[in-house]
Amino acid sequence: MAGIHGTEFDRTTGPLAIPPKTIEDYERDGIVCLREAFDISWVLELRNLADEMLTAENRHPVQSQDLSKDGDPGRFFNEMFIWPRHEGFKRVVFDSPLAAIAGTVMNAGKANVLFDQLLIKEPGTSEPTPWHHDLPFWPFQGAQICTLWLALDEVTADSGAVEYIKGSHRWGKRYQPTSFVGDGRYQQKDLDPLPDLESMREDLDIVQFDMAPGDCTLHHGLTLHAAPGNQSTEQRRRAYVTRWGGDDVTFDPRDGTQPMLRDPGLKAGDHVECDLWPVIWQRAK
Repeated sequence: MAGIHGTEFDRTTGPLAIPPKTIEDYERDGIVCLREAFDISWVLELRNLADEMLTAENRHPVQSQDLSKDGDPGRFFNEMFIWPRHEGFKRVVFDSPLAAIAGTVMNAGKANVLFDQLLIKEPGTSEPTPWHHDLPFWPFQGAQICTLWLALDEVTADSGAVEYIKGSHRWGKRYQPTSFVGDGRYQQKDLDPLPDLESMREDLDIVQFDMAPGDCTLHHGLTLHAAPGNQSTEQRRRAYVTRWGGDDVTFDPRDGTQPMLRDPGLKAGDHVECDLWPVIWQRAK
């Protein structure tokens, strides 16, 4: 298991000088880690916004969840589709390097934001994030779909660093989505159950990254991943997570997929370009 390596940006040519090898690594492994991808000013702004969203008056009745079990001394907080209803997060989505990084690493001509999300595990949170891959949860099809996971705090295995199975996006499989609340709400036809990955650990190429605030990972929509709880006594694990679509992504409203913030007004097979999933970045001609 690897723990510390990732892409270092070439600051002499700008913050988005992502080397070709990073794109090759992403295509091969389905996961890359980019160091110092975001200036500390973005991190500080997002920390303040994240803590604001933790209060009850800011939470959405459907898109917000506390995922900790009863009696857990910590807190596992999840909030989705924030930017369309909050000007602070909208500014981050439209003005920060998020879209350019996602589009560049996917080797796409454009990047549509699909949704954003806060995943916060406070110290003492025992609840893990179960093994899953993202795409079967969502009403999308396409090869150019990724998740950008931006660390707002120091992240270690002890505080809940995500584990990824390298190359699993190329297995040619889509597994049943795993409901984090354990109620089977995302079950779909014709999808195999997830194998017992824990029993297969010795045969899998699993990577986990220690991260500093401003580091980020990008993983493919079919890369299998999981995360332990936050077993530290003081270290918070706040992450701002954004989901991105590239050139080939279309709308696929299958039964059992995660509800979106609202009806996008698209038909099955339409490209995901609408006010809910706008283009944020386009490659220079």
